[in-house]
Amino acid sequence: MKRLLLMGWICSTVILAANYPGAHWEMHSRAGWSAPLLQATRNFASTRKTAAMMIVQDGRVVDQWGDVARKIEVRSIRKSLLSALYGIHVAEGRIDLGRTLDDLGLDDRPPALTTEEKQATILDLLRARSGVYHMAARETAVMRAGRPARGSQPPGSFYYYNNWDFNVLGAIFEKLTGKKIFDDFAERIARPVGMEDYVAGDGRFAGAEGSTLAGESQYLNYIFSMSARDMARFGYLYLRMGLWRDRQIVPARWVTRSTTSYSNSLNRPNIPAIGYGFLWWVTDWGYEALGQDGHVIAVIPTKDLVIVHRVHYDPPREDAVAYRDVDAMVRMVTAAAPARDAAPE
Repeated sequence: MKRLLLMGWICSTVILAANYPGAHWEMHSRAGWSAPLLQATRNFASTRKTAAMMIVQDGRVVDQWGDVARKIEVRSIRKSLLSALYGIHVAEGRIDLGRTLDDLGLDDRPPALTTEEKQATILDLLRARSGVYHMAARETAVMRAGRPARGSQPPGSFYYYNNWDFNVLGAIFEKLTGKKIFDDFAERIARPVGMEDYVAGDGRFAGAEGSTLAGESQYLNYIFSMSARDMARFGYLYLRMGLWRDRQIVPARWVTRSTTSYSNSLNRPNIPAIGYGFLWWVTDWGYEALGQDGHVIAVIPTKDLVIVHRVHYDPPREDAVAYRDVDAMVRMVTAAAPARDAAPE
């Protein structure tokens, strides 16, 4: 017991002693870093459609290129942003993860939800295990092709990366908290961590309104646009276990729970993730928030690293970088980084 208490005190001391960016990011000394590997990462990125990349260690920018201030839609990284808000409101007692869709009085457009589907809990949705395979707003062709048959899996029993779950979580959040997602993110996360660019107006909903697709869900897709430098602050908040200087913004327990794997994602071979938590992907080197076509926030605790990768997404321009290529860049940067105990204090 004494040893556990001591380890907890040491971990807390390390986090409290961490560096945090001020109004703007400061540059890292690069002490201990491999210059050739950093250059190799830049060279590799230059052969792909990388719009911006940012590498942060110990609260400072080791390297960056591209327009890190440009606000671009984050795609499915939206889900990890919402997960953080859930953690705050679960801790404050506004959201009970055990409540079911039936408890909340939720249904959907015909074909309506069955009695069994309505037994899915908020926790099931966070882990993409609802068992509800209704058509979802703004889902990809891959999602549509891989969607199981309605009623084929009971709630909680089967993992399927499901935009229906994720979109309904947005509606549930606003119903139970009385808060608008984008306003609450600005108030509870963006302002406290000093995001330089994000404002609530950078969020919008899209999907079912005006849709002519038969059977599409009524639940909308909540869309965030954000700069790379603000995404790096969000990743750094998680690296610091939800703590920003002396303020616990996201509960540390939630950071741990949400970045713990509950499902194997081998049924998505195009993504190098090996597990799924609460709207976060869990890898062999840490965890990450992923957005379609190469939007990534990677958190590597063993090297005290946050890496952000962006592509241009301004329809009709929709650039893409394969996840395997972004994963290769992340691994190159990780290899270039000094061990955590060699990093500047």
